[in-house]
Amino acid sequence: MKPRRSVLSVPGHVEKMHLKAGQSHADVVMLDLEDSVPADQKDAARDQVVRSLEAMDWGGKVVTVRVNGLDTPFAYRDLLAVVESCGDRVDSVVVPKVNAPGDIHFVDRMMDGIEMAKGFSRRVGIEASIETARGMDAVSDIAAASDRLVSLVFGIADYSASIGARLVSISGHGEKEEALYPGHRWHFALSRMIMAAKARGLMAIDAPYGNFTDVEGLERSAVMACAIGCDGKWAIHPGQIEIVNRVFTPSQADIDLAVKVLDAFGDAASRGRGAVAVEGRMVDQATVRLARQVYDHARHLKLL
Repeated sequence: MKPRRSVLSVPGHVEKMHLKAGQSHADVVMLDLEDSVPADQKDAARDQVVRSLEAMDWGGKVVTVRVNGLDTPFAYRDLLAVVESCGDRVDSVVVPKVNAPGDIHFVDRMMDGIEMAKGFSRRVGIEASIETARGMDAVSDIAAASDRLVSLVFGIADYSASIGARLVSISGHGEKEEALYPGHRWHFALSRMIMAAKARGLMAIDAPYGNFTDVEGLERSAVMACAIGCDGKWAIHPGQIEIVNRVFTPSQADIDLAVKVLDAFGDAASRGRGAVAVEGRMVDQATVRLARQVYDHARHLKLL
C-alpha cells in the first residue's frame, strides 16, 4: 500500500480547499462529508466532492472520502453517489464511528453491488474509524470484518466523549494532555487499536492534533504515535503536514542502522549462524524483522 504518513482532512463543500490539498505534500487527501460539513450543506458537499473527484488531478495521491455516520440519513446516499460516480477514482471510503463488524459488512456489501452494477474492476477500500467505547471493545472483530479494510483510525474526541473523559482543551483533539495526566492518556486505547490492525495486516492511523498553531505539541503527539506503531496521523491544516511526514519518515540514521543490521545478519546467515553481534549488541531474527520494516518503508518512499 502507498504510505499514509499524513492524511489531510478537508471539508467536502469547500472547493478551494480541495485544490490546495491536491497541491500539498500530504500522502492522503480526505474529502470530508461528516463533521466539517454543516447539516444544511450535506447535499451540496456530496455533489462538490463528486465534481472534485471527477475533475481534479490529484498527482498520484491517495484520495479518500469520509462519509457520514451509518446512523444518519446521509451515509447511504454518500456511498451511492461517491462510489457509483467515482469508484474508479477514489481509493477508499472512511467510515466514522464504527461500533461493530456489522457496520463494515453493510458498507462492504453495498459497495459490492455498486461495483458489479457499474462494472468497476478496481475495488474501493474501507477505513474504519474507531471513535467509541463500543467500537474499541469490538476492534479485533471490526479489523477482521472485510478484506477491503485498509486501516483503522483513532478518533480521539468522540472516543473521549464516549468514555466520559475530561475535556482539557478547546478542540478535544490531544492538546494539553500532559497538564492532566502523567503520561500518554490514550496509550492503552491506541495500542489496542494498533494491535488489532497489525494482527490483520492493516495500517493504524492516529487522530489529528487540534491546535494547528502548536508545533511542539504536534510533534510530540506524532512521535508518541509513531513510537507505538502508528503508520501515520490525520492533519487538519496544511501547516501540519511537514512535521507529520518527517516524524513518520525513517531518518537517514534509521536507514543506515537497518542496512547495517541486514548486512551483518546476511553475512552471519551465510556462515550458518542464527545471531550476530553488531556494535556490541545481539542481533537476531526479531531485530532483523524490525530492520526489514525500516528498509522496506524507506524503499517505498524512494529514500533508497
